[in-house]
Amino acid sequence: MNEKSAQTAGNSVASKKPRSRKPVRGKAPQRAAKSAPPDTRSASAFAQAADVVAAAAKPAAKTPAAEGAPVVNVEQFARNFARLVEESGKAVAAYLKPREEGKVKGEDTQVVEVVKTLGQVAEYWLADPQRAIDLQTSIGRTYLDLWASAMRRMTGEPAQPVAEPDAKDRRFADPEWSSNLFFDFIKQAYLLGTDWAYRLVENTEGLDPHTRQKAEFYVRQIANAVSPSNFVLTNPELLRETLSTNAENLVRGMQMLAEDIEAGRGHLKIRQSDSSMFEVGRNLAITSGKVIYQNELMQLIQYSPATETVLKRPVLIVPPWINKYYILDLTPEKSFIKWCVGQGLTVFVISWVNPDARLAKKAFEDYMREGPLEALDVVTKATGEAKVHAIGYCVGGTLLGVTLAYMAAKRDERIISATMFAAQVDFTYGGDLLVFIDEEQLRTLERQMEETGYLEGQKMAVAFNMMRSNDLIWPYVVNNYLKGKAPFPFDLLYWNSDATRMPAANHSFYLRSCYLDNKLSKGEMVIGGEPLDLGKITIPIYNLATREDHISPAKSVFLGSKFFGGEVKFVLAGSGHIAGVVNPPEPVKYFYWSDGPALGNLESWIAKAEQRPGSWWPDWAQWLKDQDPAEVPARQPGGGKFKPIEDAPGSYVKMRD
Repeated sequence: MNEKSAQTAGNSVASKKPRSRKPVRGKAPQRAAKSAPPDTRSASAFAQAADVVAAAAKPAAKTPAAEGAPVVNVEQFARNFARLVEESGKAVAAYLKPREEGKVKGEDTQVVEVVKTLGQVAEYWLADPQRAIDLQTSIGRTYLDLWASAMRRMTGEPAQPVAEPDAKDRRFADPEWSSNLFFDFIKQAYLLGTDWAYRLVENTEGLDPHTRQKAEFYVRQIANAVSPSNFVLTNPELLRETLSTNAENLVRGMQMLAEDIEAGRGHLKIRQSDSSMFEVGRNLAITSGKVIYQNELMQLIQYSPATETVLKRPVLIVPPWINKYYILDLTPEKSFIKWCVGQGLTVFVISWVNPDARLAKKAFEDYMREGPLEALDVVTKATGEAKVHAIGYCVGGTLLGVTLAYMAAKRDERIISATMFAAQVDFTYGGDLLVFIDEEQLRTLERQMEETGYLEGQKMAVAFNMMRSNDLIWPYVVNNYLKGKAPFPFDLLYWNSDATRMPAANHSFYLRSCYLDNKLSKGEMVIGGEPLDLGKITIPIYNLATREDHISPAKSVFLGSKFFGGEVKFVLAGSGHIAGVVNPPEPVKYFYWSDGPALGNLESWIAKAEQRPGSWWPDWAQWLKDQDPAEVPARQPGGGKFKPIEDAPGSYVKMRD
């Protein structure tokens, strides 16, 4: 689950379908859809766009430029176009080379899945001639409304838009999307078309829930991809940029495209941040500490104290293995780990290895035994404390839940409280990741993993980015490859691109047992010969969800609270999977909601919960201290029992995919 997800990973804006538009005029039959427009525009509208280009080209002929129009040097434009062709050849070569060498295989499987799924939608609408006619009539009516509105506007009459983008849709923020008749028409035609496509799926009868979810997801991806904002000739900002730079922007963009395809070994690895500005151990993950223990799967880091006394009970953090632990130790201003140390906590964190083929057989049980269980052995010896607080983030939280259930079965009481950060133990509402999970797709994935022994981290990264493609894919395509601008340095997005591999055995077990069969909450999961029962976990739990989470949906985390056997404090943070968790007290951002146990449903819980400004971190720290407020003198890494191996952040975290 590459939480890579993540959200403009730090952007924390919720992933939404661009559907919150002004309702389309006219009543759609059966709320069905609306079909192709007459002919998208009048000749005079296209003439207006042509006039803009012509005016922009005049200065090259030594004539006065139109006021505000870009100055085009035709000769330079032609040279840049030739360079563009040359650079595009390099991009094509970078794409083809690994395929010719047989290093890229199985690319058609997802395409087949898309065609099969959308084929079921098309079959429903085309099976009945009257239904197909109603479908075409519906879309035709809305496009006729758009045509009439455009005609009125061209003659100077007032005309209200037939369709408007959501106010938060940054794709159409440029003023010319509204002020220029040509671009406004294209924008509205696109919005009408996507609204039609969404309702096409919504009103298809006879689809099972999984197929419907897949169809909605695929239609959303197609709609996001074909947005006019993604093309030079239909985006006013890109058109101005291209004319004013004589297409230099496209040359730079094509150079970056070739570099990114080569970096992705034949796949496009979109750069989301200026990676030259960051380095793990230099300006990321720099909280002082030592690696005090390691095995094949993890290094265990203990952080140096920052206070004279510390809470008696140490804290063990179990991060996700799908990416790297330093999401909790970014820059000092954003570091949850540094903040915890400053609050007088003795903090340990697992840093998972980036596995290769040698670890292909490492299963979920191995991750439990060589991860949190082995780490507990070290923590208790290093500190001399028999009781430990534990934290699990995302899939690390799922692993922690499994570990707690296993420990309950074994009557192992070393963990006295657990904190879950955006973690699922029930996958009924597992979100868009369920799109990729069914028997047929899993078998295909398992065959691919058999060849290498692991899943490439970049593949999970792409899947997570697709969940928020209008935040994590298309803005960077436009900025990088069409504007020709390097992305800004952003620590969260640097981390987001620092992908890790996943051993075949572990990943297969996780997807099948959790997402496909939902065995953990059903009491059907067996680990080490022990049937797991979440109801036997009776320690206090602080269960944090994030309101706009696209990876561990808040509804899913809320439902999971009900399976534990002890007291659960449910807290809902504002923003998404990353920014909702990595939300330091200063500066004050977002809100969080707290109202004790997760009773009823999420909507009713939110309605009566208290909304509090700022970060949930202090609330959690107080909750942790309430479990056992006793303090002891500060402890140094290793506690004299383990000789430090190397300085934090260690070497495992620096292994690149």
